[in-house]
Amino acid sequence: MQNDDRQIVDLYLPRKCSATNRLIPAKEHAAVTLNVAKVDETGTYTGEFFTYHLAGFIRQRGESDACLNRLLHDEGLLTFSK
Repeated sequence: MQNDDRQIVDLYLPRKCSATNRLIPAKEHAAVTLNVAKVDETGTYTGEFFTYHLAGFIRQRGESDACLNRLLHDEGLLTFSK
């Protein structure tokens, strides 16, 4: 919900899993939120980060590392070259 100034004023904003686009319920304790920092060529933090939400469903199946690798590769933060 937005107020007259177009600011979001909801008390609870539901999260969506970055890998499956499923809604993460408020009471799910197995879900995690990860902030991955963006660094420059020297390895210094640039002040930017990417936020990923992973549902407990993905973590329980043991696919969270593969999903996170795919998401990081899509952002250009991870390469699979040798």
